[in-house]
Amino acid sequence: MTGDWLIFAALALIAVISAVMMITSRNTVYSALFLVLDFTAIAVFYLLLQAPFIAMVQITVYAGAIMVLFLFVIMLLGVEQAATSPGLPLQAPVAIVLAFALVILLGYGLLQQGDGQGGLAAVLAEGFGSPIAIGDLLFESYLIPFEATSVLLLVAIIGAIFLTARARRQAG
Repeated sequence: MTGDWLIFAALALIAVISAVMMITSRNTVYSALFLVLDFTAIAVFYLLLQAPFIAMVQITVYAGAIMVLFLFVIMLLGVEQAATSPGLPLQAPVAIVLAFALVILLGYGLLQQGDGQGGLAAVLAEGFGSPIAIGDLLFESYLIPFEATSVLLLVAIIGAIFLTARARRQAG
């Protein structure tokens, strides 16, 4: 078993555990932070596949912008606690261990990026993950799903604004 497969297995374990912790967490802020950890693990997968552009988009768009929006909505609506029962007793230590392992794997992925040997990415097509290849796929092959997603996000934003405004009118 090569080093890349060990890194893949460790990242897969981190991604699965952080996803389970996100679902089982009683505190919505902690759930959002576990989701950020999961997004970051996926970004390291992209680095192992020699797709640094997609990895950086994953971190900036999902772990950055979308999660900031989620946390803003969570704080605005005041739904930090889903229930009054306590969280899992091992939640904080598991989060610390997973974050530490993710930092180590991210460093390894960045170091592998510069060695030129390819590793797992040796079987990928030339130009995989480049901005040009992504643009070609997104705006030629997947234009309808891309536009449908943008309309869906717009409707979700309008719905959130409507629900927040109605709740404020009823409260005040």
